[in-house]
Amino acid sequence: MPSAMTAPPASLPSASLIEEKAAFRRRMSLIRRDLAATQAPGEAGTRAADLFFRQFTLPEGAIVSAYWPMGDELDPRPLIHRAQEAGHAVGLPVVVGKAQPLVFRDWTPETRFVPGGFKTEVPEPSAPEVVPSILMVPLLAFDLAGYRLGYGGGFYDRTLTRLRAAGRITAIGFAYEGQLVDAVPRAEYDQPLDAILTERSFRRIS
Repeated sequence: MPSAMTAPPASLPSASLIEEKAAFRRRMSLIRRDLAATQAPGEAGTRAADLFFRQFTLPEGAIVSAYWPMGDELDPRPLIHRAQEAGHAVGLPVVVGKAQPLVFRDWTPETRFVPGGFKTEVPEPSAPEVVPSILMVPLLAFDLAGYRLGYGGGFYDRTLTRLRAAGRITAIGFAYEGQLVDAVPRAEYDQPLDAILTERSFRRIS
């Protein structure tokens, strides 16, 4: 496990927090790259999916959102395939604009993808929008308080703020176990997760 970086006090100037997070992202990007290199393709994602369905029961009618993996992200495709086969609708996130919450388009194994910006592939615009109740969230680092280090765009924080204001949502961080740190530097607007799923554990955040 990487050595911890302590979360900064609330009084820390925002410029210093931005710099702290940027340094943390560079470090954790290298750590995640090394973690992914030790895994056979799809192996860790399959283990995480197995663990999830053993320890979490998807409510009837739950709409599950994940992400289409890029680079060395932990692969959620085994999980969303199983959710879709069990009769749950699945959504994938789409960036609609800078500083805007994400929207989610319906995914099936027949879905056609188009470039979505930020090097992503997303369902084509004709795919209907869905509103998830279970949200799998990518990250670079997480701590046991449920806070995550994302990629810096703030998309998931804005999205969780909107979804939580509208109703019930369960946000689950999806990452390698080795991305656990003692404390993630955070700001007041950073949204905590409800649980963390890795290839080794499923942790509910109390």
